[in-house]
Amino acid sequence: MGAKRVVVTGASSGIGAATVRRFRANGWDVVGVARRADRLAALAEETGAAVFTADLTSQTDVDGLRDYLAASGPVHALVNNAGGAMGLDSVENSSIDDWAWMYEINVLAVKRVISAILPLLRSSVQHGGSADIVTVTSIAGHVAYLGGGGYNAAKFAAHAMMEVLRLELNGEPIRVIEVAPGMVKTEEFGLVRFRGDAEKAAAPYENVPDPLTADDVAETIVSSVERPAHVNLDLVTIKPVAQAAPSRLARGELTVRAEA
Repeated sequence: MGAKRVVVTGASSGIGAATVRRFRANGWDVVGVARRADRLAALAEETGAAVFTADLTSQTDVDGLRDYLAASGPVHALVNNAGGAMGLDSVENSSIDDWAWMYEINVLAVKRVISAILPLLRSSVQHGGSADIVTVTSIAGHVAYLGGGGYNAAKFAAHAMMEVLRLELNGEPIRVIEVAPGMVKTEEFGLVRFRGDAEKAAAPYENVPDPLTADDVAETIVSSVERPAHVNLDLVTIKPVAQAAPSRLARGELTVRAEA
């Protein structure tokens, strides 16, 4: 049997691109999926990964991804990483269009991809072995915070979907893994959330010692998939030491408190 193959969505930047690099370094065949063909082409040249350009909010594109994968080999793992936040306004004042976009990319796109690729995962393990579905959610899917209404709602929904999927797949050799990062400093998350305002995008990370990197999360994703097949890391929460909760951040040097 040749190398196992994994599909990684949201692969054009950040956690997705880092995850592609990690899997390739560990000998996996990888299909990176994203909307931006130029970014994917550069990643393919760098890593040797295969790539597929698709907008996961389009059923036609997801069907095309399914057909490409079915025609090109087995699929042993899926990493649902594509997602994002938009805005930081109150429930009362936030844009319904922002909420719709967040639900579409964080929830419905994940459902589309799982529905399309789950039969391929089953096919790859019907003669032995196991398969994995990893979904990158957020601690925002577990703890609410001011300004997070739409993003909290979407990520809570994604978390619930993984809980239900795990129940539905019980008895099959398919693990359902949720990775829920806290503060991760990437080049695009904040820029998308604040519509390109670099100052606003940088502000949450100001003076926070060592926020997570995309590679920190990628390492966790790959490690969870490469655990022994009988071990399922149902939910992995990963935060920087400086972050106790979404709205509880230490700023400045971490130091030991003097005894009372």
